[in-house]
Amino acid sequence: MRSRLRSRSRTSVVGVLLVAVAWTGPALGQELDGTLKKIKTSGTFAIGYRESSPPFSFVGQDKRPVGYSIDLCLHVAGAIQRQLGLADLKLGWVPVTPETRISAVVRGTVDIECGSTTASLSRQEQVDFSLMTFVDGGSLMTTAAGTLRGLGELGNQRIGVVRGTTTEKALTAFLAKEGVKVQMVNVKDHAEGLAALQARRIDAYASDRGILLGLALTTGDPRRFAVANVLFSYEPYALMLRRNDAAFRLAVNRALAELYRSGKVSALYDRWFGTFGKPNPALQSMYLLNGLPE
Repeated sequence: MRSRLRSRSRTSVVGVLLVAVAWTGPALGQELDGTLKKIKTSGTFAIGYRESSPPFSFVGQDKRPVGYSIDLCLHVAGAIQRQLGLADLKLGWVPVTPETRISAVVRGTVDIECGSTTASLSRQEQVDFSLMTFVDGGSLMTTAAGTLRGLGELGNQRIGVVRGTTTEKALTAFLAKEGVKVQMVNVKDHAEGLAALQARRIDAYASDRGILLGLALTTGDPRRFAVANVLFSYEPYALMLRRNDAAFRLAVNRALAELYRSGKVSALYDRWFGTFGKPNPALQSMYLLNGLPE
């Protein structure tokens, strides 16, 4: 009798578990919403890119977007295509500028922004960010003949900077703290800043160090330029996403974490930054800390 009772008890428990699983099934397989639903329905992944922000995001010789951030987003696109079970996923390339990049994400013109955008707290009032993708800092580039040997030489110099960027804000605060007065010259983008420096309309151009090095390389003769041995800001890059879309942010972060955790990001780094040497300790730590376990 006891044996039969135990058998019935186990059968009842199994029945309860099966009912519980059946009841929770729809919750575990909820219908897509937000950006993932938009991508699945349209079959298109809209990617915002910068036209002149080498080596992160710029237009290559074939007039297509290329760069370190572009490669990261291509990896993300592949992961999302597999997740959604799409046989084909079209990539819609949308150029953005420092002035339009945030609004393009907010309005849904692009699903993700793949450039050289710093993840800041104030920007998180409007958009969300992925895991960090790069660590950089603001610096100054001059022509080789105008190499800066110290902050004192900045006095009354014409410094070019893109308006509305974290670089402009950080440089202004840095110069005020050091008591150095300069003539700030606003440019619309990095291409205009480089052109102004080459034409000697400015004495130095301010941006993130990696971008400055990339700009020098695009000229074909980087020896004509010099980057100052100074960093005046902390610039943690990330991919920009729409706010409050947890499922899409998780999909993006899962793709990035796998790239870092597996070590495959090394090939991307070497492709775009190998000329500058190995990743610095800060970037190596970033890859390690953001390679989140599955």
